[in-house]
Parts: sequence; C-alpha cells; structure tokens
Amino acid sequence: MAKVCWPYFDPEYENLSVRINPPRVSVDNTSCSDCTLIKVDSVNKPGILLEVVQILSDLDFIITKAYVSSDGGWFMDVFHVTDQQGKKITDGKTIDYIERVLGPKGHTTDGMKDCPGKRVGVHSFGNHTAIELIGRDRPGLLSEISAVLANLHFNVTVAEVWTHNRRIACVLYVNGNTTSGSVDDPNRLSIMEEQLKHIMRGCEDDDNVARTSFSMGFTHIDRRLHQMLFADRDYEGGGVTTEVDYPPSFKPKITVERCEEKGYSVVTVRCKDRAKLMFDIVCTLTDMQYVVFHANISSNGPYASQEYFIRHMDGCTLDTEGEKERVVKCLEAAIHRRVSEGLSLELCAKDRVGLLSEVTRILRENGLSVRRAGVSTVGEKAVNVFYVRDAYGNPVDAKTIEALRKEIGQTMMLNVKKDPSSTKAREAETSGWAKTSFFFGNLLEKFLA
Repeated sequence: MAKVCWPYFDPEYENLSVRINPPRVSVDNTSCSDCTLIKVDSVNKPGILLEVVQILSDLDFIITKAYVSSDGGWFMDVFHVTDQQGKKITDGKTIDYIERVLGPKGHTTDGMKDCPGKRVGVHSFGNHTAIELIGRDRPGLLSEISAVLANLHFNVTVAEVWTHNRRIACVLYVNGNTTSGSVDDPNRLSIMEEQLKHIMRGCEDDDNVARTSFSMGFTHIDRRLHQMLFADRDYEGGGVTTEVDYPPSFKPKITVERCEEKGYSVVTVRCKDRAKLMFDIVCTLTDMQYVVFHANISSNGPYASQEYFIRHMDGCTLDTEGEKERVVKCLEAAIHRRVSEGLSLELCAKDRVGLLSEVTRILRENGLSVRRAGVSTVGEKAVNVFYVRDAYGNPVDAKTIEALRKEIGQTMMLNVKKDPSSTKAREAETSGWAKTSFFFGNLLEKFLA
C-alpha cells in the first residue's frame, strides 16, 4: 500500500514562504481564442485548490478546462473560463478583482466582500444571524419555515435551500427587520428555534429527525449545504428518488482506480456538464479528507470529464472496495444536489418582512413543491429563484404556470423558465427576461446597473 504523507506546514514557515514567494496570478485573454486563461502559481497549502475554485465559482464563471498540479511544495493551476454567455472575461474590474483576491494580498474570507456580481454563497452578509436547518423534506415545508420567520418578524435577506433523497437542507441569513443587524435576543432565538424544530419534526417525535442551529458567524453557503447533507448521510438514499428526479442524462459515471506508479488513487467522473460541477466535486473530496494532487478537467459539448489524483490526508490511497464505493456514492450525491431540471421561477420585488412567506404560500396553494431555492437581497430589491415541480415530482403544467402569472405578476416581476439545459425550452420562453441567465450573478446585474 502506497503511503506518502501530506507534508506538515508550520504556520510561521508558511507565512515566510508566502512572503518570499508570493502567489502569482495572471489573466490571459490572448493565448486562447474562445476563453480566458487564469493561471495561479503559489506555495502549496492544504485546501488551496478549493479556495481558488470557490472564488471562480462565486463569480459564476464556467470552467471549460483545468489543469492542476500540487505535488510537493508548489501549487500550479491553469483554468480555462468563460462567463455565462460563453464569452471571455474582459471587464476590467472583474480582472482586477481576480488578480487581487488570488494574489499576494488576497484572502478568501475578506476578498469576497466587494465581489461585483455574486450575492449568494459568499461570506459578506454584514451583521446577520445564520440559521441552519436539516430534516426530512415534504411538500410545503419551505412555506411553513418562512411563515414561522414572518410571524416572528424576522426578515430573510439571503437563503439557499437544497433537497436531495427526501432530505432538505437550508441556510438562511436573517435580521430583525429590513434594516437592523443580527438577532442577539436569546428569548427570540429560543422561540424561533422551538417553532422551527416543531415544524421540521412534522409527525415524528424523534428529535434526531431534524436539527436547527444558529450562528453569528459566516461560512460559504454552498459548502455548508454539502457538509450538512453529507453529515446527514443523504448519499445513502438508495437511489429511490434519484431515478425519479434525475434522468439518465444526469446520471454520472464514477470510477476509482489505482495509479501504482505514482501511488495515487484516480477518481474519474463523467457526467452531463453544468455550472459549479468542479466546485461540488472538489468541495466533497476536501470535506471527506482527501487531498487532490493533480487534476485534469475538460468539457466536450454538453458532457464533462474530470480526473482527480488523490490520497487521504494520512497519505493512504483508497484500497478497500468499501472506501471506493463510499467515494462514488458521495460524489454522485454531490453532483445531484444542485441538479434542477424542470421549471424555474425568478421573482423580483421590493424587500419586506414576510415576502418569502407570501411567495412560498402561493406556490404551495398551487400544488407546487420547491426542489431548490435561492433568496438574495440587493439594496431594497429581493430576488427569489425557485426550482419547482408538482407535489408528485412531475413537471408543472401550463395551467398552473398561467395561474401563477396572474396571482404573482400583479405585485412582482415574474420570469418563468423551463429546463435551462433544453434548447427547445429556451426557444419557447416568452418572458421579457428570456435572455437572462438563471444564475444569480447575471440576474442581479439588472439592479446593479
């Protein structure tokens, strides 16, 4: 069994190394005709690959190719990226931001505060209180959660909701109203926690069925959702809902093999390409305590091929069938958590306490089940994106869509989109936002202009 331990990094020596050999970042728009090359050279340290991929993902970049090498004391990466429209990254402010946040003065937790487009999934939410919820999913649950918060006069400024294998994970950032900061009254928090636990338990009496936690700190929302569902062992769902929710085109093919010559385990992933695929895979491998030494990422049309050379943090490779099977299951779950085929609803309205409760109530009353959701606030504008199906997991019919337009469209801007991966669906869009990407960064540009 090959065993090559991850080198120990003394903190002071690492700081000295960074000062002597600061990170070098270049944004190259000349070498490739159809994409921007972002090159990062840096002293190696644990977790650096995830930091870089996280920043690129939060900017809503599409990574079409990537080459990673971090075996030894140096980290070298090359990323081929485009924006959501498939164009090069030419905006001067965005390029300056990339060079600054990935360069010598960059730091993940501080650098994202003035990210030009991203408002969800980063650290900068001011003085808000974070709420984490995880439990068994059921139709209308998000409506019940938001109703509790509205009744207690809490305003949801940012939220992400994922469902997978009949489990739901939510991270919500709230304040006392639309202007105040975090909630520090222990009585209010206690009442909120008790009511949220009650609805998360549903008909179950076991307290372990659902968990609620509060935090004054911040973490990366997407990574936290992965961690919550991973800890909840959603990857052991047995594929009951996977076959219903995800068609064969989304079913990934994952293998784990040995590289005897170099002493690595090689994880190969082939699946339908989508945004943030690399982030989801690297995030999961990192949280499972695996270190990526080399990687080769490429996209061929609608499909992606990703290859990772890894070892466990203790230096061991994956030698047992049980270990390999667990990695395959966990990566499959990580890929599926963000997949949302079907109908997406994009709503924009003036922010106020109870807005999320009102919208989710209307969705529930029209027989819709929310599979994934994102809530963002820009100034006085609230932008909500919901991925929905009917209560039985089937696509939403045209009559329901028309009813939603009549009911919601009176007070909010509403954009209805079909499966973003479907060309026919894109051609069938009739909304005035038809050319708008369904990603948050581009969606919010309308209110930042």
